[in-house]
Amino acid sequence: MIEQVPMPDLDDEDHAAFWEYCRHGELRIQACERCGRLRFPPRPMCPWCNSLSSTWRPVSGRGSVWSYIVPHPPLLPALTPLAPYNVVVVVLEEDPTLRLVGNLVTSPDGAINEVDPSSITIGEPVRVVFSPVADDLTLPRWVRSSAS
Repeated sequence: MIEQVPMPDLDDEDHAAFWEYCRHGELRIQACERCGRLRFPPRPMCPWCNSLSSTWRPVSGRGSVWSYIVPHPPLLPALTPLAPYNVVVVVLEEDPTLRLVGNLVTSPDGAINEVDPSSITIGEPVRVVFSPVADDLTLPRWVRSSAS
């Protein structure tokens, strides 16, 4: 874990299940029990039908790079030793409105600065991997994959 980097609130009522599934190596997305639409980030009410009932559905973990940035300078001083590093926005194949933010790495244990940012291409296929960063926190990150 990188010291002095804010981590997600694992006790947040809306987000806790997402982080627990990640800790177990599963990518699940909140789904409305009434209309069936997937939504991310998790929230208490469905933005399409206003239902307060939800469940967590497994998704493939496959997607594509929708966008990316290379922060200059790093947004947090604690990340300065890792600069330059990438931050990617990935759109999931299940629904083009599902976008997750993370880093493109070469393996689950890879450093966030190991991929040359100039090699990243919008639209390239990726798949999720899970990277433990603390005893109780596992982050979803992304590796390149061949198109399926």
